[in-house]
Amino acid sequence: MRRPEVVKALAAAAAEGDRSENAEYTYRKKQLGEIDRRVRYLSKRLEALKVVDAAPADREAVFFGAAVELENVASGECVCYRIVGPDETDAARGWISIDAPLARALLKKRIDDEVQVQLPGGLVRYVIVDVRYPD
Repeated sequence: MRRPEVVKALAAAAAEGDRSENAEYTYRKKQLGEIDRRVRYLSKRLEALKVVDAAPADREAVFFGAAVELENVASGECVCYRIVGPDETDAARGWISIDAPLARALLKKRIDDEVQVQLPGGLVRYVIVDVRYPD
């Protein structure tokens, strides 16, 4: 729900009378607090954000925004990850934070370079197969 809808629902719940035993009022008040906390957090983040709208001059090296195809040295399995900002991560799409251990290990590496990284499942070795940047 968006904030205006929550405010409207909160007002309706408050109009029902005794707020101390009104579960709807308590729920909406909590929901509004969560929305406001997120707005404050994002407002502070906006000041520090930097928009990266161009690929780096060296398009064969791994930098922020790169889509990197990796081959697991042990299993031969290929995976593809895109290096994004911490607020953009999406595991289902293969978007990993630039702060993630794998992304940090990949930075400034090139095709055919080997990286070794400690992941939750153990130590993994990858070879960089491809590096692409969005147009």
